[in-house]
Parts: sequence; C-alpha cells; structure tokens
Amino acid sequence: MKVLIVGSGGREHAIAASVAKSERADRIYCAPGNAGIGQIAECVPIGAMEFERIRDFALENGVDLVIVGMDDPLVGGLVDVLEQAGIRAFGPRKNAAVLEGSKAFSKDLMKKYGIPTAAYEVFDQAEDALEYLHTGAKFPIVLKADGLALGKGVLICNTLEEAEDGVCAIMTERRFGTAGNRLVIEEFMTGREVSVLTFTDGKTVRVMSSAQDHKRALDGDRGPNTGGMGTFSPSPFYTPEVDRFCREHIYQATVDAMAAEGRPFQGVIFFGLMLTPDGPKVLEYNARFGDPEAQVVLPRMKNDMIEVCEACIDGTLDRIDLQFEDNAAVCVVLASEGYPVKYEKGFPIEGLERFDGMEGYACFHAGTKLSEDGRTFLTNGGRVLGVTAKGATLQEARANAYRATEWIHFQNKSMRHDIGKAIDEA
Repeated sequence: MKVLIVGSGGREHAIAASVAKSERADRIYCAPGNAGIGQIAECVPIGAMEFERIRDFALENGVDLVIVGMDDPLVGGLVDVLEQAGIRAFGPRKNAAVLEGSKAFSKDLMKKYGIPTAAYEVFDQAEDALEYLHTGAKFPIVLKADGLALGKGVLICNTLEEAEDGVCAIMTERRFGTAGNRLVIEEFMTGREVSVLTFTDGKTVRVMSSAQDHKRALDGDRGPNTGGMGTFSPSPFYTPEVDRFCREHIYQATVDAMAAEGRPFQGVIFFGLMLTPDGPKVLEYNARFGDPEAQVVLPRMKNDMIEVCEACIDGTLDRIDLQFEDNAAVCVVLASEGYPVKYEKGFPIEGLERFDGMEGYACFHAGTKLSEDGRTFLTNGGRVLGVTAKGATLQEARANAYRATEWIHFQNKSMRHDIGKAIDEA
C-alpha cells in the first residue's frame, strides 16, 4: 500500500522508519519531509498546512493511508479534509485535536470529569490575569498560552515581577501570536515529569511506553525552553503502581471524556504527567507523537505500524496486543549553536554514513537538507539530528548514544551532555 506522512522533523523520520519496516508498505511519501526522510521515502514539496494540495496529491497518487505527524495540521483540521475526500487518515479530527489545541479546553475537560491535574484559572484579558496575580496567586506559578506555541508557550514564574512580565509577553506583546489570546494560570507542581504515549481508537487505549524529555537548551536544565533536547525510554520512575493508576484514572478517563463530549479521539494521545507526592497528575496533552519521544519509543515497538494505525481508524484497537522490546533507548539531539534563539545554518554534516548497518543505532533527521548537487547533507534548522541508541539498560543506551554523537560533525554542533542524568537517581 501507499502511505503519506505529513511533517518534516525527527518525529516524522521515526514514523517513516517504522512504516518502512512493514511488509505492507509498497511506497512511502512525505510532505514536505527532509533530507534524511528522503533516504527511505519520496519527499514532495508540499507544506504541512497546504491541506488542499495534500488532499489532491493523495488522490492523484492513490495514497491508501495518511499519517499526520505534526500538531498544526491536526488542530487545523487536515484529517477532516482528507476524510471528506474519502482518504483514510491517522490522527484526530479537528474537534478532537482541540485537546492539544486549547489548554483552556483541556483543563476544563479534566475538571469536569475529575481527571487529576493542577488547580488553574483561565483569562481572556491581560488586566484580569494581572489582578489575579496580585490577589490570589502563590509563587512559583505557571503561565500557559492557550494555543499552540511550538512547545515553548509555558513560563514558570518564581516572582510576581516575572509573572507580570510573562502575562505581558503572552497576552500584550503576543510573543506566541494568537496562541496568547487566552491564558491559563495554574499552580506549580513538584515531582518527576514523565511522558506516556498511547494509541486510541476512541474507545480502547493501548499504552506504548513511558519516556522522559529534556526541554531546556543547556546542561543542568538551564536556558530557554526548546522543542526537546533529548529523551530516554522507559522512565524508571513510571512504576507498575503508577501505570495502574494512570490507566484507570487518566488514560481511559480522558478517552471516555472526549467521547462523552461528542469529540471521539482516534490517533495518538501523548500524556505529559507530573508524578507528585499526591499521585500522578496531567501537565498537558498532545494530540500526536512527541518529538523527540517518538525517536525512543517507535524504534522499540515490535508491531506493524500500518496495522496499528488502521486499527485506530477502524475502531478495532482492542484486537491489537502492543509489543515492545525489553530494552531501553536514549536520544540526544544535535542542535545548531544558539538554538532556540539565533543560529546559523547551511553547514555540511559529516559522519552520517557511520550509522549505516549499525544495529541498535539510528540518526533521525530534523533540520537537514541536501546541497544543490544532492551530494552533501546540510544543516537547515535549530534541531538538526536526533542520535538514538538502544541498550539492555538505560545506562548502556545512554553510553551508546553519546558515543554515537561523536561520529557526527558540523561547524556549530551543540548538544546537552546530561541527557538521562535522572537515570542515576532512580
């Protein structure tokens, strides 16, 4: 069958690699893709938000399945456009993708259905938010832009002054554009952060694996928030007891709540959790695979990716028994120095051939392109590559991943050196 993947990052490269392992995949396309994805799929120059062009390409080329990797097209309603044209698409419809598209919606949903999360307030006006900060706030406090902000729309404020500046940045200066039309202010939670990826067909939930991301740009969790600088899976803090609680009170409860609201969710729900002293609570929902979480979860999945996607679409996920390798994986992101603020690109990348035929190692491309003569890989973004390695243990996987980062060279290569530090604290 023919499969089209929508997106251009390391996540989409991991999805493409997973699809390529399926015996059912005759041809893989990616829109728009990147230089690395181009090694295993045919990349087509169509942007992820060009819904009509994606639809027309799928129809003209007899595409059997579209997998939407990115948040913007999901929240914008790409799946609806494809389904209306009779094209099978993996991912939530627009009315379900709002679970990620609006922080206010997701917080109100959790409150209504008793799903554990932090206490919060929602504001439409900066003046009201500022008044709340002066009268009802305890610090530190968390400010969240309501809409999509590339994973960077969350500010943790330790003082009133920081919070005031944050409200102005989000709601007045519109640092995150229309994402800041509304603002969620919530209590600061302490504990371990864990991400859990799940498949759902709107009724059944199948848990993939836990992972732990590293959002800050610099070692020691310093610097600005990024899309993610590295991750490991599984999390040693996600115990069987935590899993049992979350399956009943969070995962299934969320899917059931969306169905009850007339917004059945089919696709991937990414649960961002905080393991607090009072038990697990939801930090955030994403309506798709995490990036770089997909790069450590999908390589460990034994199932046929196409079969799982189709089961989610057809409502037959209860027949799927998800199987994962009994090992660990660590991904270290190689970025352009200065990311996520200001950085140069267009530098040649050397050493990628070292990964060819290396069992247990993968290099997922994010911000890359080919030179005009098609012979050289060039940097083309802030996050350039994700170096993933497996191991029998998390410690072994981490050592393997950092060893593999030394195989890659480009002029302004930058990375964190403490991905997986929490492994030693388990």
